[in-house]
Amino acid sequence: MSRVKRGTTKLKRRRNVLAQTKGYRFGRSTKERTAKEAIFHAGRNAFRDRKTKKRLARNVWTIRINAAVRPMGISYSKFIDTLKKGNIALDRKVMADLAKDHPEVFTRFMGEVK
Repeated sequence: MSRVKRGTTKLKRRRNVLAQTKGYRFGRSTKERTAKEAIFHAGRNAFRDRKTKKRLARNVWTIRINAAVRPMGISYSKFIDTLKKGNIALDRKVMADLAKDHPEVFTRFMGEVK
């Protein structure tokens, strides 16, 4: 059986790992073992924070809608309850966008809901 030299495969794997940690500080960008660990932690945090980003966006929608309906003398929860009872299927993202960018349209929409 002939001898197999693994220099190219190993080097390619190492370069790939170090390319992923480009810009990291200290040994995490130059040493393979610490770089692998840094990639693992970065991936875990990225996965978690993608969900956190969505959660924060939903919180912002709620806050914007609440801020828009308060001057009209109604709370956020009563507003959502009225929408559900009226069978109005407009999602919170669209309502928050209307409240922020087109307040006059949102005011007319509130009149329709009441």
